[in-house]
Amino acid sequence: MSLDKMRNIGIMAHIDAGKTTTTERILYYTGKIHRIGEIDDGAATMDWMTQEQERGITIQSAATTTYWKDYQINIIDTPGHVDFTAEVERSLRVLDGAVAVLCAVGGVQPQTETVWKQADEYNVPRICFVNKMDRIGADFFGAMEDVKAKFQANPVALQIPIGAESNFEGVIDLLKMKEYRFDPSDEGETILESDIAAERLADAESWREKLLDEIASGNDELAELYLGGEEVPEDKLRAEIRRRTIAREIVPFLCGSARKNCAVQPLIDAIVDYLPSPLEVPPAIGFHTKKEEKVEIPCNPSGMVSGLVFKIQYDREAGSLCYVRMYSGKLKTGEQIYNVGKKKRERINRILRMHANKTEPMDCVEAGDIAVIIGLKLAQTGDTIGTEGFPVLLENLTFPEPVISVAIEPDTISDRDKLKETIEILSKEDPTFTSKDDAETGQLIISGMGELHLDVLVTRMKEDFKVAARVGAPQVTYRESITAEIDHTENYNRVIGGKENIAGLTIHVAPNAGAGNTYVCNVKKNNIPGEIFDSIQRGITNSFGSGIQYGYICTDIAVTVTDIAYDELNSTPFAFEACAVQAFDNACRSAEPRLLEPVMNVDIMTPKEFVGDAMSQVTQRGGLIQSLESKPTEEVVHAQAPMAKMFGFSTVLRSVTQGRASFSMEFSHFQVKEGGLDSF
Repeated sequence: MSLDKMRNIGIMAHIDAGKTTTTERILYYTGKIHRIGEIDDGAATMDWMTQEQERGITIQSAATTTYWKDYQINIIDTPGHVDFTAEVERSLRVLDGAVAVLCAVGGVQPQTETVWKQADEYNVPRICFVNKMDRIGADFFGAMEDVKAKFQANPVALQIPIGAESNFEGVIDLLKMKEYRFDPSDEGETILESDIAAERLADAESWREKLLDEIASGNDELAELYLGGEEVPEDKLRAEIRRRTIAREIVPFLCGSARKNCAVQPLIDAIVDYLPSPLEVPPAIGFHTKKEEKVEIPCNPSGMVSGLVFKIQYDREAGSLCYVRMYSGKLKTGEQIYNVGKKKRERINRILRMHANKTEPMDCVEAGDIAVIIGLKLAQTGDTIGTEGFPVLLENLTFPEPVISVAIEPDTISDRDKLKETIEILSKEDPTFTSKDDAETGQLIISGMGELHLDVLVTRMKEDFKVAARVGAPQVTYRESITAEIDHTENYNRVIGGKENIAGLTIHVAPNAGAGNTYVCNVKKNNIPGEIFDSIQRGITNSFGSGIQYGYICTDIAVTVTDIAYDELNSTPFAFEACAVQAFDNACRSAEPRLLEPVMNVDIMTPKEFVGDAMSQVTQRGGLIQSLESKPTEEVVHAQAPMAKMFGFSTVLRSVTQGRASFSMEFSHFQVKEGGLDSF
């Protein structure tokens, strides 16, 4: 398959906008599946995990490959729930284009904003599909306005709907100026084309004028034809829409109802027509570890091997399935590859083309393509694979900090090793899932992005890995910081094994609001050995993880070493590391330490009559209402609240709104917790 005939796309949206349903229809019409699976029945192809089928949500991004009109389309269906934001982040990093699915009723919803910003960060061109046009309150043009207002994007309608809500019949194509309906008797496979009805012609012509006006404005040749009143050729119009979509100057808008099998084929055409091939996106940027400089990696199958492991999935029989996006070169089955970050060689046992949880073997995978490699035991999410001759690290993926923890205990001592092994496998798959041993209680603590995230992971441990374990109540992951600047001198003197160990340090600690922890050494090397500086840095950076008063991880502290007292005869690296730990501890205890708690952005979607009840539930939990946004069928309350007070909120919200409100929650920032831990 030539690279210009390939598309790497993702389907992204808010929870319940219809991403997985849309993907199912794409697979059906491209002949990949022969029966449409419904999410509501727990039978969707892409939601293959047992829990996805039971809960009716997407948890892991599933990868599949399908073909349409001589084009290969690699699709990644990403989760919409905010707890699984790392899955979306991983996918967007390796995609060339995306389809943003919007609900025609809800428009831009809270998680839509999150994924849209992530797509902006990775410069991903996108097209929008306004789904659920058959629902009460559906408004295609309202959704366009919403995108324009919230993202300062430039939406351009390529279609307009014929009717809406229960009267939704099909779409008017503004390029061909034809009406299209989709025959319900054969699940929308037969497309019925007709001329635009007289009563809709004026509206269609008005929207076509807007389309031509926008597209011609960026192209002199088209502008000349348009202003001269001549017909603009369809192929030239499509080429210009494609150019401007890839340049992210416009966002083409289409509409339909995936559930009713209506207008999905035009969406597949738009993916092929307007989203970029691997050759049309800017070259990947990597860091050459030997030359210590940034280098461009053009998409070239005959170039040096370079690929990114963007996802790892555990399979009971095959072990780790490493999803790899190839940026350059070609990998063959049986070859050895080099893990650039870990500086280790590994052998490729098999290369597979994925279709959700089914597979087909491949001989090789080339630049621009996405495939699964089996046999890489050391690879982790974000690792770069290449060769020793071209040791280039593709930029690593960064993930948000986990904010919620639970204690987990095996039912029997013999299960403890199995539990640790399972946690290791799951944290390899999901970088936002971490674990540690609590030194005081001896318990194993697991941390994640939210209640649902941890619930899903614990259920997987019990059901998929058959680990018998008990889970404690959720605990908030706090942080510690300081609020004052302090200069502190620490002297260390110990006799160990008959030898005196001497070290002296002066450090300056200061608050570093919002910038994380930093370490700087302002002492010149002179006659002090390099390993002394390494030991001091190690002592300070290790101390960031062990807390000040309560043992929580430190954040937003700037440490500067201003003086080192070095004794040539008796100073050792060990003494300086111990001295650095003591200096940090004593300095921070004097710098007015504070406990920080995580604050969450809370978005509540509720019918108008329950707005007051929903707001009071948030304010009772110490939350602050930020704003209220009106949608045609619901109100959206934007608030911020401390994580510790939000446990069990979903149950209370459901009871005060008769089960009609929903909410999403994501981490915003850490703030000082008044009264410390004693305030509970």
